[in-house]
Amino acid sequence: QVQLVESGGGLVQPGGSLRLSCAASGRTFSSYAMGWFRQGPGKEREFVAAISWSGGVTYYADSVKGRFTISRDNAKNTVALQMNNLKPEDTAVYYCAATTGSYYYTASPYDYWGQGTQVTVSS
Repeated sequence: QVQLVESGGGLVQPGGSLRLSCAASGRTFSSYAMGWFRQGPGKEREFVAAISWSGGVTYYADSVKGRFTISRDNAKNTVALQMNNLKPEDTAVYYCAATTGSYYYTASPYDYWGQGTQVTVSS
């Protein structure tokens, strides 16, 4: 079993940056691909980014490509999401999730979820 705890959310102005972190418990962290999802006000949860178990392959939603970077450190059981050039439409609760599956773009393959961290982009 894997427990996930996100941190790093907050209030930032448009054009600013934030770095989200997700700390995982459990000895099998490196067996899981990791993803970030977000859910804005009145919206459904949507895929943001994912990274393979080794960290060698990354995936991004078109809306964040070129602005967000996902990374992981298997020695520290952490996954991070560096968010640059933030826009008001990036405002959402951000969740990290873990999956042993091979399809990363929807929520259903993910087995474990964190509680979420709020990101608000506003002037």
